[in-house]
Amino acid sequence: MAYDLIVIGSGPGGYPAAIRASQLGFKVAIIEKESLGGVCLNWGCIPTKALLKSAQVYEYVKHSAKYGINASGTHDFGGVIKFSRGAAEKMNKGVQFLMKKNKIDVVMGYGKVQSKGKVEVTAADGSKQVLEAKYIVIATGGRSRELPNLKQDGKKVIGYREAMVLPEQPKSMIIVGSGAIGVEFAYVYNSMGTKVTIVEFMPRIVPVEDEDISKELEKNYKKQGIEIMTNASVESLDTSGTGVKAQVKKQDGSIVTLEAEVVLSAVGVVANIENIGLEENGIKTEKGRIVVDKYQQTSVPGIYAIGDCSPGQALAHVASKEGINAAEHMAYLEKKHHHLPEAIDYNNIPGCTYCTPEISSVGYTEKAAKEAGYEIKVGKLPFVASGKATAVGATEGFVKVIYDAKYGEFLGCHMIGYNVTEMIAEAVVARKLETTAHEILNAVHPHPTMSEALKEATAAAYGEAIDI
Repeated sequence: MAYDLIVIGSGPGGYPAAIRASQLGFKVAIIEKESLGGVCLNWGCIPTKALLKSAQVYEYVKHSAKYGINASGTHDFGGVIKFSRGAAEKMNKGVQFLMKKNKIDVVMGYGKVQSKGKVEVTAADGSKQVLEAKYIVIATGGRSRELPNLKQDGKKVIGYREAMVLPEQPKSMIIVGSGAIGVEFAYVYNSMGTKVTIVEFMPRIVPVEDEDISKELEKNYKKQGIEIMTNASVESLDTSGTGVKAQVKKQDGSIVTLEAEVVLSAVGVVANIENIGLEENGIKTEKGRIVVDKYQQTSVPGIYAIGDCSPGQALAHVASKEGINAAEHMAYLEKKHHHLPEAIDYNNIPGCTYCTPEISSVGYTEKAAKEAGYEIKVGKLPFVASGKATAVGATEGFVKVIYDAKYGEFLGCHMIGYNVTEMIAEAVVARKLETTAHEILNAVHPHPTMSEALKEATAAAYGEAIDI
């Protein structure tokens, strides 16, 4: 059957690309080898947030006396996992509904570009069919990165996927890597009573964040009982016994042995670009990602790549926007859309980490702004000075803002604390609109809210803070 567009992969990049193309008048098919919604919806973004919420609720119960409530209880680990899987299943059904609503044909199987305009689909039973379309979007996503000395066996040495559905709660866990995946699972398991040790190769945890954010999270995590080893690397693992023994090299070159029931490898993701027809069709790759232009088109006209398999940040919201842009670009070429999509500004992408305290950020870190040659003004509002934070018992963390001293350009915003992943959008929109510090200061923020901390941090940068 001939289509206008075939999308390979139905994750947070693939299914929005398919829907937007359908809205623009394309006949669309989407190919998925496992579950509609991809990794993010089924094994990433959504179910992990459910796990984190369960951990947070349990923390509330344990510390309910702080709020004047006498409550006690234990957690049911199986129930926690069940709640998480239920959230994923609801979202999966939602995507199924969206496919029907937008008249998109769903083809289950493994998609591979056979030639320009043709995609071979291999079903679970081994049968094959070839679909044809003028345009193809590759949205094959990524998977947990495996290091040679951290081979995953799915039982004692696991990736994020297994960490979401462990049959029993481990008494101890070593987490290798302290990016978003690592620190989120550290919070979940530590909250429920697992002894957690984080091993990070870089000098600080959450190394992509502003240094002040890293320091604050490390302080909070140590207070929660999580052990942290930075400037450290796992050299080898011994899984021959009942648990796992990890040989860890410290900064001074000495080796220590850590023991745990389970090791979680959280050392990042790698793109799924093998065996999908790239080499055979001359589709260029670089550093493990598919090379694309500003409209997501690959080196072969008519074939696009979006999401984790392309060079942008490996984030669901990035993939979604890339998918929509790809659909609008091909629609423009077909005269179904009246203008070219606006290219994505990858320096204005928010990053969110949903541990407790939460982390969110956008734009330049303080160090990066200085390295870029800016003379800067920096302001910080600790949540201990926030009325709302005090009222809800969440005074950990702060909002930090960075402005260009000359023009007041909003260079960066970094937050750590309660609910800050819901607050970062203000900074993203402000930067998109080229808002200055003066305009943030003169936009009246509601009180008492956590969000007014952004305005007050801006005031601090200019020596006008009221609350500190």
